[in-house]
Amino acid sequence: MSRVDLAQTLMSRPSGKGAAMSSHVLQDRAAWRPALVLSLVALLVMGLLYALAGTGLARMAFPEQATGSLLRRGDTVIGSALVAQPFAGDQWFQPRPSAAKYDPMSAAGSNQARSNPDAIKRVDDAIAQVAAREGVTPAQVPSDLVTQSGGGLDPDISPAAARIQIARVARARGLPVETVAALVKSHTTGKQFGVFGQPRVNVVALNLALEDASKR
Repeated sequence: MSRVDLAQTLMSRPSGKGAAMSSHVLQDRAAWRPALVLSLVALLVMGLLYALAGTGLARMAFPEQATGSLLRRGDTVIGSALVAQPFAGDQWFQPRPSAAKYDPMSAAGSNQARSNPDAIKRVDDAIAQVAAREGVTPAQVPSDLVTQSGGGLDPDISPAAARIQIARVARARGLPVETVAALVKSHTTGKQFGVFGQPRVNVVALNLALEDASKR
């Protein structure tokens, strides 16, 4: 080997420090590759495929619930069976009071303790108003007609709270009391699986049925 060839060979070889740095870079790349691949796979599987599969299965198994338990009048969506709505006028059954003013974007309770003077006054005033509206004594007013639910959007009332409104609604609509009472009974749902919760009446669904009965 000539001196020129030997010099070129020595120059082409990486120094000890350079070789170590190259080896370190390659090791870093090899260590990062599995982590990046795993992150990408987890994002696609858990962030996209899992959500699509869950949504698809829910739509097949529970099509009504998966879309929000929407209530329609023809092709028009007028509400949800899961969200309370305000109703103005004696011709309607009234839902529970709402600290959120029935706004789904502001769902919340009053966060007032039962000992709070403002809460006590609000409930006392509500009892007096409901008693006057329904023509009953304050002691006959069901508690759910004067207390707010935790989220302010509870769509249900107790059967007692519905029954106490029958006379007023029937009178305002010119319907027989028996007709309105039958609607309340048919829209009363029992305990979940016969065990959990309490019997309840969905106010929005009841008012829709009431409107249909008034048109006959």
